[in-house]
Amino acid sequence: MVEKRYNDLNGYFRKIFGCRVQKISIDAGLSCPNRDGTISSGGCIYCNAKGSGTGAHSRGLSITEQLCKGKQALAKRYKAKKFIAYFQSFTNTYAPVEKLEQLYGEALAIKDVVGLSIGTRPDCVDEQVLELLQDYARERLIWIEYGLQTVHDATLSFMNRGHDFKAFQNAVDATVDRNINICAHIILGLPGETGAMMMETAKTLSDMRIDGIKLHLLYVVKETKLEKLYNRGIYRCLEQDEYVNIVADFLEKIPPNIVIQRLTGDPHPEELVAPAWSIKKTETLALINDILTKRNSRQGKKNENIIDQ
Repeated sequence: MVEKRYNDLNGYFRKIFGCRVQKISIDAGLSCPNRDGTISSGGCIYCNAKGSGTGAHSRGLSITEQLCKGKQALAKRYKAKKFIAYFQSFTNTYAPVEKLEQLYGEALAIKDVVGLSIGTRPDCVDEQVLELLQDYARERLIWIEYGLQTVHDATLSFMNRGHDFKAFQNAVDATVDRNINICAHIILGLPGETGAMMMETAKTLSDMRIDGIKLHLLYVVKETKLEKLYNRGIYRCLEQDEYVNIVADFLEKIPPNIVIQRLTGDPHPEELVAPAWSIKKTETLALINDILTKRNSRQGKKNENIIDQ
């Protein structure tokens, strides 16, 4: 077995539960303030109408049906024995707390669902939501996944995120010390961002009280503002070797205790415009591990807060 040179999610789950655990993506039919007119109606430049989700809700599938279907498939494919309900599509704290309690409770009632992972925006949490998740966290594994993407406000503005880095800082400060695990979503290859800027994001996150990071490649999907920029030659996608080296550099700056939940994204092939290599996930993951091996490096190797590396 190839040695993982980073603190991967599967290993983290095995330490807690002693078996294979898989996340099941859930579409709860929620919206986003960056699409419904509260902040904006256009959404982020890279996001299409599905909100990075499965579209299962629009097909009439309940949360229970989505989880049972996911359990069957993942148990067969990975021999998974336990599952995390991952509320992925759009903004999954963007509803009255009574509705959220109903949605989360339905998921946790399913056999072998041992926890929740809630994807949301850092400007869409309040005390009521965090208290609800804190209550669940007394008995279940709870992660909240904040979409940050970058620490640079100019980039966030260009992407039409509708929030700044301070919103993320405030969300983290409000969430810590509640037994809720915090994961930050970061996109590499954003328009106008240099390697140095991406490493500044890594350094900033490494100094914050977070528990996990998801890294995403910025790929272009159909029917987005980013597609228009790409077609006009204004935006250039990262090449695979560029991305692999940036990820390795990023990991070296991240403390080894932080769980790396993802190293690249999963574009839907029918929606993908570019780059074509982004659908080669297994190959990309292998290349990342290879470059770390060649460097004799690993996650945290160049983190300034770790002594005797």
